[in-house]
Amino acid sequence: MTTHLINELDLLKQRTFSLVTIVEENLSLAVKSVQQRDEEAALAAIEKDAEIDRHEVSVEEECLKLLALYQPVAIDLRFIIAILKLTNDLERIGDLAVNIAERAIFLARTDSVPEPFDFNRMASKARMMLKMSLDALVNRDVGLAAKVCAADDEVDAINREMYEQVKKSIKQHPKHLDALINLLSVSRHLERIADHATNIAEDVIYLVKGQIVRHAPDVPDGKLQEADIE
Repeated sequence: MTTHLINELDLLKQRTFSLVTIVEENLSLAVKSVQQRDEEAALAAIEKDAEIDRHEVSVEEECLKLLALYQPVAIDLRFIIAILKLTNDLERIGDLAVNIAERAIFLARTDSVPEPFDFNRMASKARMMLKMSLDALVNRDVGLAAKVCAADDEVDAINREMYEQVKKSIKQHPKHLDALINLLSVSRHLERIADHATNIAEDVIYLVKGQIVRHAPDVPDGKLQEADIE
């Protein structure tokens, strides 16, 4: 590997990790806006999305430049391909954070309604999966990536449970229909964030092992533990 390519890959890593930081922070802000019915936090999360988009485009352009100039092979090629794929997932997570923030604005402007499902638990799981997938990327940790893949089933189960609970709440409190539908939308967005975190974890496995596990049934199990994420 040439010195120029080494330096360019280091720069690509820095840009990618910068994007990672912004996306994590913005998701936390969006979740906070729902938890606290904080319209100001929601507006801040929405405004931040343009910066995420700019970073995503910058990283993609850098990847394409490296492919064209250096024609990398083996793990260097896998690294660039993995970055190309996961930055798209990060940008989509940024979009979903905006969607959550938009729902938070509506909820902040309406009468208080009892949440029919455990929003904090679901948000914590989704955020934890994202953090674990990004930690797996930074440390090239296949074991941690596999735990993220296994944890996706837990979020899916919470999402299914939420649908039933919202249906019951709509029947019991029809006057809160709009608020409940917005909460339903928030849950769906969290479930999609967990899916994108899983995609990132699968890209990490591809990066390290050279194995595509996207449709493989035998990704090692891992149990997501409860934890507080600030």
